Amino acid sequence: MDFPQRFSNLPEYAFPRLRSLLDHHPAGGDVVHMTIGEPKHPMPSFVSEILTQHVHEFAKYPPNDGAPELLAAIAAWVGKRYGVNVDAEKQILTLNGTREGLFNAGLSLCPENKSGKKCNILIPNPFYQVYAVSTAAAGANPVFVPALAENEYLPDYTSLPTSVLDDTAICFICSPSNPQGAIASADYWRDLIGLAEKHDFKIFADECYSEIYRDTPPVGALEMADKLGADPERVVIFHSLSKRSNLPGLRSGFAAGGPKTIAEMKRLRAYAGAPLPLPLQRVATAAWQDEKHVQENRALYVKKYDVADQIFATTPNYKKPSAGFFLWLPVDDGETAALKLWQETGVRVLPGAYLSRKVSGPDAGTGYIRVAMVAPIDEMQNGLHAIKDCLY
Repeated sequence: MDFPQRFSNLPEYAFPRLRSLLDHHPAGGDVVHMTIGEPKHPMPSFVSEILTQHVHEFAKYPPNDGAPELLAAIAAWVGKRYGVNVDAEKQILTLNGTREGLFNAGLSLCPENKSGKKCNILIPNPFYQVYAVSTAAAGANPVFVPALAENEYLPDYTSLPTSVLDDTAICFICSPSNPQGAIASADYWRDLIGLAEKHDFKIFADECYSEIYRDTPPVGALEMADKLGADPERVVIFHSLSKRSNLPGLRSGFAAGGPKTIAEMKRLRAYAGAPLPLPLQRVATAAWQDEKHVQENRALYVKKYDVADQIFATTPNYKKPSAGFFLWLPVDDGETAALKLWQETGVRVLPGAYLSRKVSGPDAGTGYIRVAMVAPIDEMQNGLHAIKDCLY
């Protein structure tokens, strides 16, 4: 029996690789999990009450595009957060988590070819791994662009050859970035949107960490596109309640963009989508309408940033994350460091190479580990001290 080849060059996913690396070795102390970005802060207090009120709606098929109330709440949030007026019905699509949306956006929006050639899709390196599998599913060429310290951990797409950019259909960008916590500035967005206009490609802006930051709210892609008067079809943003509201299990997110773009995404979703059950859509509606719990959540992360900065203040090449909840710590070799840390302390972290691809030039992930700061602050502090004492 033959199997498809389109995914044959995908490495094992990051967490099975980590288990293969660590699990046949005993832990060197009490286990501290700092690998997965699963928020551990309290979820909003209203969740259980709303679920109870609407539990009967599990008996109904949910609308593929999202309940009108949820779409309206998201549109209102986008307006308040970014100052952009979007049509709730025509410019927003609810998602069963951003991973689903990022994957299917490639299928629904990447053409088979561009000017008679196979399309390129630009991907930051390291990256959220769904970008690569979306590219493979769309039958496009992945172009991995390193996000290195010298570029403030953001990919320099403007440095790519014209021949590559002319064949590009889609560009992925994550801001604030996973894993480095870097924020794309207004100037960065201006340059990238200008590049997309010049070479006629779409920007998929993964902004699911946008509400976790130190002080100033990160500027958004849709916000900048609106200010620049760019083609509204040029940018698609992706957001989620997983990090913003500590609701990773809710699997609620959305995509927003131009009406033609969203219509194409809806067309595919009508056939293959997995819409969020209505009771969960009711919870999501309330979550997008409430900022108090988001502010409280952000304040907890600011305290964690301060703890991390104090612990690693004397660590060479330590870069304070501007946003998100990961540390991207430099080491000689990520796998070696992760194994040493596990065997000597019981702390589990993710080797940076498990989030990157080896391409020409400097490897973007091998010399790093990713550390998730999601645990309660005392547990996180103990884990960070163990990392500092063991590796530095």
